[in-house]
Amino acid sequence: MHEDYQYVVHLVFIGIITLFPVVNPVGTAFILNPYFDNLTRKQRKNAVKKIALYAFAICVITLFAGHWILELFGISIPVIQLAGGIMICKMGWEFLSAGNNSAERQVKAEHTAEAVNVDTLQDKLFYPITFPVTTGAGTISVLFTLGARSTHENMKDYLMNTGALIIAIIVMCVLIYIFYLNTKTLIQYIGSKGENVLNRISAFLIFCVGLQIAVNGIRALIHA
Repeated sequence: MHEDYQYVVHLVFIGIITLFPVVNPVGTAFILNPYFDNLTRKQRKNAVKKIALYAFAICVITLFAGHWILELFGISIPVIQLAGGIMICKMGWEFLSAGNNSAERQVKAEHTAEAVNVDTLQDKLFYPITFPVTTGAGTISVLFTLGARSTHENMKDYLMNTGALIIAIIVMCVLIYIFYLNTKTLIQYIGSKGENVLNRISAFLIFCVGLQIAVNGIRALIHA
C-alpha cells in the first residue's frame, strides 16, 4: 500500500512537471491580461472560473477520449501538433506586433474597453483563450503521451495512472485560476515597464512554443 502511494505521488509529480511548461499559467496570464483589463473583479472572477473549467474539461476529455475522437475524424497527433502550433504562433505574433505601435495599442485598448463588457468576452473564453492559448496542442500531446503509458497495463495500474494525471490536471487548473485572477496584483508590483517587458518575453515564448510544437508535428509527419 505504501509503495502504491509513493507511485501515485511520483506520477502526480511527473504530470505537474510535464504539464507546467506547456500550459505556462504564469506567462500566459500576462499575455491574456488585456482581455480582462477592463472587467470588474467579479466579472474577471467569473470569466477566469469558466476558463479553468473549460481547461479541465479539455484535459479530461483528451485523457479519456482523445484517441477515439482523433480516430473518428481520421486525424493524427502530428496534424494536431502542426495546426495547434500554427494557431499559437499566430497569437504570439499578434501580441508582439501590437506592442510595437503605441497608437495601435491605444486604439486596441479603447476598443477593448467598449467591447469587453462581458458579452464579447464570453465568445472568446473557449476560443482562443482556453484553446489553444491556455490548453492547446502541446497540452493535448503531453496528455496523449502520459495517458498512453497505462493503456495496456492492468486495471489497478491504469486507475492509479489516470487518477494521478487527473490530480495533476486539477493542480494546473488551480494555478490557472490563481494567476489569471491575480495578474493585476502582480503587475502592480512590477510596474508598467516590467509589465511591458514580461508581456514581450511571454509573447515571444508563446510564439516559440507554438513554433516548436508545429516543428515537432512536421518532423512526425515526415518520419511517418
